Amino acid sequence: MEMRQPKARILVVEDDPAILAGLQDVLVFNGYGVDGAADGGQGLAAALEADYDLILLDVMLPTLDGFSICKRLRAEKPRQAIVILTAKGSEEDVVTGFRSGADDYVAKPFSLRELMARVEAVLRRAGKPVGGERIEHRGIVFDGLNLRAGRGDRVQELTRREMDIISYLFHNQHRIVSKKELLTEVWHYADADIETRTVDIHLLKLRKKLATLDPEAALIQTVRGEGYRLEPAP
Repeated sequence: MEMRQPKARILVVEDDPAILAGLQDVLVFNGYGVDGAADGGQGLAAALEADYDLILLDVMLPTLDGFSICKRLRAEKPRQAIVILTAKGSEEDVVTGFRSGADDYVAKPFSLRELMARVEAVLRRAGKPVGGERIEHRGIVFDGLNLRAGRGDRVQELTRREMDIISYLFHNQHRIVSKKELLTEVWHYADADIETRTVDIHLLKLRKKLATLDPEAALIQTVRGEGYRLEPAP
């Protein structure tokens, strides 16, 4: 009998035995190859030693917290796909997770539909960045290869997702881009109706960075009830 290859390999780092077992069961049922670790240090060692398509990472862990693991993995394996598991309603954890290099988040308690939507979206976009080019708009140069934005002698480091957002808005600057479209085209969600603050949080961080380069320009405009667009070139 021929053994089917798993769709992807996933490492789950979670110290609650019931949640760890439940996540492993759900992911295996959906066709993924899954390993688990109940300790932060063990999880980091496993993630560095083997090649995983995705790592599901709890924030609160024994020996080493999820944010520290995320930063280390981002430094050692820049293209590693990482989803953090946060406490429900803890936006501070979400923001810290993104700063640490996470690709997305799932808030506990989560539904299986929400979990699988996040997992599948991150796996779809892993290794497929939208924005890898050089863009110049309103005097700001966006370097997609080195992930930087600069104007004169001012420079800001960008995350891959921030560059992807700029790239997508730039190539569609003649129209308004909805949040659902960003979730579909930049985040690669199959179900864009999933409740997530991912877009809002990323745009807030990106706007703050761009404001340091050009305080006079609101480069990314919000059109209430419609979506977003780049401020047109003068």
